[in-house]
Amino acid sequence: MDDKLDMAAISRIVPEVTAIRRDIHAHPELAYTEHRTAAIVAAQLRALGITVTEGIGGTGLVGTLAKGSSPRSIGLRADMDALGFEEKTGLAWASTHPGVFHGCGHDGHTAMLLGAARFIKDTVDFDGVVHFIFQPAEEGSAGARAMIEDGLFERFPCDEVYALHNWPELPAGQFQTRAGPIMAAADRIGITLTCRGGHAAQPHLTSDALLAAADLVLQLNTIVSRRVPAHEAAVLSVTVVQGGTVHNVIPSQVRIMGTARTFSREVQKRIERAVRDMVAGVAQSHGVDYELDLDSYYPPTINAPQCAEKALAAAAAVEGIEASVAPEPAFTSEDFSFMLEAVPGAYCWLGQGVGVDAPALHTPRYDFNDDVTGHGIAWFANLVRQQLGPQKA
Repeated sequence: MDDKLDMAAISRIVPEVTAIRRDIHAHPELAYTEHRTAAIVAAQLRALGITVTEGIGGTGLVGTLAKGSSPRSIGLRADMDALGFEEKTGLAWASTHPGVFHGCGHDGHTAMLLGAARFIKDTVDFDGVVHFIFQPAEEGSAGARAMIEDGLFERFPCDEVYALHNWPELPAGQFQTRAGPIMAAADRIGITLTCRGGHAAQPHLTSDALLAAADLVLQLNTIVSRRVPAHEAAVLSVTVVQGGTVHNVIPSQVRIMGTARTFSREVQKRIERAVRDMVAGVAQSHGVDYELDLDSYYPPTINAPQCAEKALAAAAAVEGIEASVAPEPAFTSEDFSFMLEAVPGAYCWLGQGVGVDAPALHTPRYDFNDDVTGHGIAWFANLVRQQLGPQKA
């Protein structure tokens, strides 16, 4: 990529893309209900003359653009779903759907990829196939897996696949990724302890599910320090303990919930085994029954080293972006991990922070920073130029 992108041409696209983003923001949709959003995306792609296939993994869709005759291909992915909580931004384009909110910036991701599709179609000379992947249900409902199980990569083969996420922790204009783990695997832990219960003045007549729960919470918090090798990174947090209603009754049921985050399948499985052992042991020692629900809903997000390098190179070639290697992965999770298990690729962070007080992701006053829209469009375009640029004779 010796020549630079025409950033002036991208700047001319940004206002229209921003209007689309804000419209999507005002009409957020939860996992697998992104019908309006998907319809907007499909209409925009078809207006560009890009072939669209809808209904992949539910509300997912793929736009396919081919130029030249090369079989080389690349996948560019954006997520479309919103979160289920109330927005408190007070913006003119705030959510019109109570209790549903684009609090993670997927509206921005969708808009940037739409802008990239337009710029690539009109401006970028390449030889190969670009698949624009618009995915539903990233927020805990595994839309990436649903698309893959629906034949995503068999129907739309990709040599490599890339995605980015806005990152308020990084200043606007910064871009980071890294080889290997970049986001954590996520396990959801649910434990129900039951016993007969009884009068608080007569604890000798019943088992005590609440006491067992207290013991279990303490033991679970030793797993990372005592069951995980010191050179591995992991987090286990107990986040919910529910049981009891009045001061003089030993409850018959206590519910515990939590999460574990890891960066390798081996450590993930090690923690799962430890949780199973501890729950069984505590239940037996306290004479209570138990039910354990372990949901390993997302694997770790692992970047292929060569793809991480390509992603950084594509970002470094964008005017106004400072690209660097992320010093460490994040313990948050991402279902793009399923795509990276199927196809080599990289997941990246696009800085959008506007100061130390910038609202974080998944908070009520968060909003995608439209000032970085052009950066995202340019990065996607550079990946296509870099990977599918006309082959020299």
